[in-house]
Amino acid sequence: MSRIEKLKSRLKENPKNFTYWELKKLLESLGFYEYNKGKTSGSRVMFINIDNNSKIELHKPHPDNTVKPYIIKNVIQKLKEIGVI
Repeated sequence: MSRIEKLKSRLKENPKNFTYWELKKLLESLGFYEYNKGKTSGSRVMFINIDNNSKIELHKPHPDNTVKPYIIKNVIQKLKEIGVI
């Protein structure tokens, strides 16, 4: 099982300790790229996939790197809607 497959599997389990780095790596492997509007966007980021015309908006976690459970839930729902997981 590849690293990306492991991340997909872990995400589907709705973990409480999924890091932003893991989420970013997974989304990039699925064709998304990270976009923010520069200094004025604060911790708000958007992941955009041009191939299937979809976007995922979220806040970068701080001060630690663990993604909040509601964000994980929203990401799982969005990835299921577009059919990549």
